[in-house]
Amino acid sequence: MKITLVGIGIQAGDLSLKGYQAIKNGQRVLLRTALSVAGKSVLELDEKIEPLDYIYQKSKNFDTLSKNLAKSVLDASKNQDVVYLVDGNVTDDVSCSIILRKRKNVEVIAGVSKADYLFSQIGVSGGFSACSAYDIKNFSFSLPLAVYDVDNQFVASEVKLALADRFGDEIPVYKFKNGSFSKMKLYEFDFENDFDYSSAIVVDKLDLIQKTRFDFDDLHTIVSVLRSENGCPWDRAQTKESIRKDILEEAYELVDTINRNDEDGMLEESGDLILQSVFSSMFAEERNSFTVRDVLSGICSKLIQRHTHIFGADKASSAENALDIWEKNKQKEKGFENGGEYLDSVPKNFPALMRAQKVGSRAKKYNMDFEDALAVFDKVTEELLEVKECLDKNDISHLAEELGDLLFAVVSLARLSGLESEEILNLSTEKFIQRFKKAERLILNDGKNMKELSPKEIDDYYNATKRN
Repeated sequence: MKITLVGIGIQAGDLSLKGYQAIKNGQRVLLRTALSVAGKSVLELDEKIEPLDYIYQKSKNFDTLSKNLAKSVLDASKNQDVVYLVDGNVTDDVSCSIILRKRKNVEVIAGVSKADYLFSQIGVSGGFSACSAYDIKNFSFSLPLAVYDVDNQFVASEVKLALADRFGDEIPVYKFKNGSFSKMKLYEFDFENDFDYSSAIVVDKLDLIQKTRFDFDDLHTIVSVLRSENGCPWDRAQTKESIRKDILEEAYELVDTINRNDEDGMLEESGDLILQSVFSSMFAEERNSFTVRDVLSGICSKLIQRHTHIFGADKASSAENALDIWEKNKQKEKGFENGGEYLDSVPKNFPALMRAQKVGSRAKKYNMDFEDALAVFDKVTEELLEVKECLDKNDISHLAEELGDLLFAVVSLARLSGLESEEILNLSTEKFIQRFKKAERLILNDGKNMKELSPKEIDDYYNATKRN
């Protein structure tokens, strides 16, 4: 049998002529609630209208209520046509959404939505988002925003926390109940336990300078303003070439905070690195090359396409397997025809140790590698002897080449031992700096000048720091 879903609006008189005719012609007419203003007004139109308020009493929560309401309507439609009346618009109502998913033979008669009504009360029209309080965690909202169905204090607190995380708890909001509203700060929204089926919260648009919490779109807007005709002279002067060093510096600074386990520093430096990415994208937008949306779409597509063990048919039982699948998909995506092209694609501006390690890892995939770390050790010894031979012969012309071979072999030794050569060299460099500083303090404490000591004397002090 046929189901007709009718939105009856918010106030008396909101019901459309088509909705009125559906009620009059309906075989069985069910009303979600007769307790609302709109519900009371339509109940007077026809004596055959059946309120479903009793279902509220036997439902444990909002989710259960919506399922129970939908079931009642679906069960009633097994024997006759049913008209189901809900507050606001049909799209506002979760029970209607359930019915629409389960039945194809459904007619929808729109009504004045809860969002339209709420925004009209504070003078906002068009370009807004709205959702039920019970959908707030799964809703990607933007401003202006209306959240309805805030029917108890617990739900109000959940809504407040969600909005505060996105916009800050000091923003101005409107609290609605029974057709009236009051303006307050967001953090005050759930102070009093005065909520019912009509309660809602509305947040109007905020200027950038009003916000204490921001999102990616805000960052893009700010950078656009800085790059505009009346923006910041320094920001306007930058080019994709001029910020290359800044990108590297910010990346290294972020890595430094990670090494120091500095959470506050990681927060700040992560933001600085994201800013450089937005800058880079902005230059491309100005050249009509690509946009920041293209960048975001590209990285999301890459993550999906290369994680075929998550989003496809591949299987990965370990982190190593997952990395192999990533690399396989990358080679396919990039269209590398041979191993040489794959190795060539390692960026030449990588730090030398990092590049050597990456090249060695890729060569391994084409079966060109040492059997294990012990085999590399023999190669390291061989290369070290060749360096010594150059030194013995004072063969400076070949010394650089042999030293390079030695370094590459040592990087391979680190790689096959499961270590990152860049990281462990940095650790050793830091260790040297700390020992140098301690040795210097010992020398100064003895009333000596470090620059005037012999290599052996300095070595004695250095070894003393190692013993300590």
